[in-house]
Amino acid sequence: MSERPDVLVVGGGVVGVCTAHFLIERGVRTTLLERGEICSGASHGNGGWIFPSESAPIPEPGVIRKALPWLLDPESPFWIRPRASLALLRWLWDFRRACNANAVRESFRLRRALSLASLDRFTEFAKKMDFDFGFTQRGLTLIFRTAKAMRDAQRDVELLEAAGGSAKWLGVEELRGRVPSLSADLAGGLEFPDDAHLTPDDFVRGLAADVARRGAAIETHTEVLGVEWSRRGPVRVRTTRGDFRADEVVLAAGAWTPELTRGLGLRVPVEAAKGYSITVERPEGHPDLPLALVEGKSFVTPMGSRLRFGGTLELAGLDMRMNQRRVDALARTVRSYLPGLPRTPTVEIWRGLRPLTPDDLPILGRPAGTSGLILATGHGMSGISQGPISGELVAQLACGETPEIDLAPFSPDRF
Repeated sequence: MSERPDVLVVGGGVVGVCTAHFLIERGVRTTLLERGEICSGASHGNGGWIFPSESAPIPEPGVIRKALPWLLDPESPFWIRPRASLALLRWLWDFRRACNANAVRESFRLRRALSLASLDRFTEFAKKMDFDFGFTQRGLTLIFRTAKAMRDAQRDVELLEAAGGSAKWLGVEELRGRVPSLSADLAGGLEFPDDAHLTPDDFVRGLAADVARRGAAIETHTEVLGVEWSRRGPVRVRTTRGDFRADEVVLAAGAWTPELTRGLGLRVPVEAAKGYSITVERPEGHPDLPLALVEGKSFVTPMGSRLRFGGTLELAGLDMRMNQRRVDALARTVRSYLPGLPRTPTVEIWRGLRPLTPDDLPILGRPAGTSGLILATGHGMSGISQGPISGELVAQLACGETPEIDLAPFSPDRF
């Protein structure tokens, strides 16, 4: 039986590691368990954006109608693999209910608040940490092929400006002046000057090493098999490397969290949203500017000497198989927007499972009727952008403090 920590964190991605950091900051004896290596899951191969300006959720009015043609095409940006799953059907029903204007406005406000708070913390990390994680605040640029897509984006711009943010429309020539490899066959662009980007694995691994130096026990290759709790004692976590007990357990296991809570009788409506990325050597002269390829639902992010393309959303359960058709489709999409981009050697082709809730808001808090258990999952495609503040909110909750952001909208019991 391992020594009992004050708080046990399950999950070595951005949310789990940030939680451990803010616990250690409060003097809490902390152990972190990770089924693989630190930052080996969804936090590894993503776009690395901190994007308070791009806070519109996935569910919105009309999104189901728009996505229906994609569902029949396994190479499309959004695809649901056919499978018999009651949990998926319930998830889709809750997703449909979130596709209304009132829900979008409230979700935008909440998602923006989380990302702004994380941006503040990333700024502090960049100042005080002794490791470099490529933090760069030079904005985010959206690239549009069609005037219709630009008109659709105007709704999000209005939400942003109403919330105090700013945006600037860009013409094609101005875009190509910034990114010469872009196609001339574009409608225009949109700049969010306040957003930022970083190299996600450098951040998560660097922060994990820092919390380990300050006393946290980090146990990698330790797969959690089950969680048990009672009102009479500490929570027990069964793993492939023995049992752990703690007064508080934080489940930040991403898309695997529902599997860990099933034995507790909890419903955690998180679907594994598989995404893909291709990382190549960065061509000489390519600007340090992240791009969102709007109609292609894809991104291009510079990360030091590397350049990462990514995107797609595939609901296929906990399936880690590589779908080469989707990888090839992603590469074609990027090339169609950036035909002048020089071809450089591939560094990595990646896929990962992002934990997506039906309303595209994270789950943060204690499930009703439990003790010693906190859930921190469901960040979808916003794990990096929402990770630091999620970790601090969870640490505040675990330490009996009043969280600085009201957790009621993120409650595990809202569904």
